Amino acid sequence: MTDDTTKNGPDAAAAEAPAQAAIDNSDQNAGGAADEAKVETPDPLAALQAENSELRDRFLRLAADMDNLRRRTERDVKDAKSYAVTGFARDMLAVSDNLRRAIEAVPAEARAAAEAGLASLIEGVEMTERAMLSTLERHGVKKIEPEGQRFDPNFHQAMFEVPNPNVPNNTVVQVVQAGYTIGERVLRPAMVGVAKGGPKTEAAGDESGKSA
Repeated sequence: MTDDTTKNGPDAAAAEAPAQAAIDNSDQNAGGAADEAKVETPDPLAALQAENSELRDRFLRLAADMDNLRRRTERDVKDAKSYAVTGFARDMLAVSDNLRRAIEAVPAEARAAAEAGLASLIEGVEMTERAMLSTLERHGVKKIEPEGQRFDPNFHQAMFEVPNPNVPNNTVVQVVQAGYTIGERVLRPAMVGVAKGGPKTEAAGDESGKSA
């Protein structure tokens, strides 16, 4: 048997088969890797759009937070300006009350017959009271005028009831101590007496219905 016969015979084919199979497997692996790499590669445009959308959401949230912070700051500054003198104003009301008591302590007859010195003293006390209340008003403190109005627990403090059938029930008929507000808040509620036993406020509506 010659060398050519040995190389070209069945043994040669059997020897070449594993080598060919290895080559085929290598080609398949290379092709699979290429396909896998092709599938896993992200789309640059989609990634850029997603990043842009995320940045836009962050910007909108940040802008909303800054707007809320600005509004809170403006409100806090406004409140600080409006109510910074609350404690001082409340203390000054006590002084004003004492001035009013001093004025009311002098009977009308005594004032009418008062000498020049006493009349000047009373007038000076009244001017001092007016000047103090005017100064407080410039700083946002206003007097509550509840007499004749319906009792409001937000602004009034009921001290007693007064039987009075001539006015509607729960109407303020007497002011014991003046009340004051500062800005939109109650600095001191007015101490009042309210009517009891008067006609109900809806009585007028009932009468109109009967007349119809």
